[in-house]
Amino acid sequence: MNIFNNQHRGFTLLEILLVVAAIAILAGIVIVAINPAKQLADTRNSQRRSDVNTILNAVYQYMLDNNGTIPASIPANDTCATTATNEVCKTGGACTGLVDLSVITANQKYVVSVPTDPTGSTTNGAGYHIAKSANGRVTVCAPDAEQAATITVTR
Repeated sequence: MNIFNNQHRGFTLLEILLVVAAIAILAGIVIVAINPAKQLADTRNSQRRSDVNTILNAVYQYMLDNNGTIPASIPANDTCATTATNEVCKTGGACTGLVDLSVITANQKYVVSVPTDPTGSTTNGAGYHIAKSANGRVTVCAPDAEQAATITVTR
């Protein structure tokens, strides 16, 4: 007498299709809940906040070493993000029409290179803007911030 004759082996096609459908529905719910586009934009904005602080810290370290003298190339106006000529030049690029901060990258004393916007600008601009006010306060901002974020630091 063979005891294995009445037992089923494996899964039916219907059972497999139901499991695959359930997994697909759960995966869809998880992807919508995670919202990868928002997460990526938040990550880029975090990088922008870090870069803005890096540029401003390098400028202030330069000022400390030079008796409070602000780099001469920084334009004197109060509108950081809205003025195109306030954009910082990338290290090693042609800086015509841009703010040349090579004094903070010289000999890698204050910063190795000027940080660039995470979206990857194709021009010589770094994607960050800088300005100084009439009272000597320096502002660095990221005008390309995503999700209506305002990223600006003033000291």
